[in-house]
Amino acid sequence: MSRRRRTRKAPEGFHVDERWAVSYMDMITVLFCLFVVLYAMSTVDKNRFEKLRNSLATGFGTTVSAKIDTATGTVVPPSAASKDKEGFGDLAMATKDVKKFSGLAEKMGKRLAAEGLQKDVQFHIDQRGLTVRLVGSQTFFSPDSVTLTARAYKIMRAITPVIAGTELQVSVEGHAANLITAFPSVWELSAERATKVARFMVEQGGLPGARVGATGYGSSRPARKGTSAADYRQNRRVDIVVLSNQSERVRALIPGVLKAQARSS
Repeated sequence: MSRRRRTRKAPEGFHVDERWAVSYMDMITVLFCLFVVLYAMSTVDKNRFEKLRNSLATGFGTTVSAKIDTATGTVVPPSAASKDKEGFGDLAMATKDVKKFSGLAEKMGKRLAAEGLQKDVQFHIDQRGLTVRLVGSQTFFSPDSVTLTARAYKIMRAITPVIAGTELQVSVEGHAANLITAFPSVWELSAERATKVARFMVEQGGLPGARVGATGYGSSRPARKGTSAADYRQNRRVDIVVLSNQSERVRALIPGVLKAQARSS
């Protein structure tokens, strides 16, 4: 006896050609989500978006013209930032160096102020380190002389212990105005003055001799280009430079750190 296979009847109202409706509803759902996202993007606060864009651009070293830079941190140049974040480590070390030199200048300034001598010394931080500038030859030396004055000794006694307390190298640099001198040249005059200051720091200030050197630049590096008496006083100087011991890459970031601090202050 043969059995006939029963065929199931399709439910009433069902048509095979209506399967497209499922895909259609999926597509409509996706399109709805797309338009919701587009609408949300169209309502973004334009001002906030511009500030975010400019800040990100500044952070990656790109200059955005005609826009206000809202970044408040220090910008790391693209060449200084690597995949292993070395650039940001260098920036932290440069910031630490600036803080250290600022602390030294503040400490020396307080000691000078206690003696009423703060006007005779200028402090400057740059890529080299901290420059302690002894301005005016008549304050530190007699005219056309290499002998330290009594006021110079007071100033040296105030600042040398602070410098000696560090472990940094020190460069004592003599400068002179381009005028007639009894010495063979202004080179000898500036070098002898630098040597006198270095000797005092070592022999009476406790600075280890291995950490200090003396150089005479003559009139080749004037602080001012003019020819007035005030200009000559600025050019007759001895610079005591407390040198940074960081790498050249780190020291190159110091000017940027200083500018950032100046903007935030």
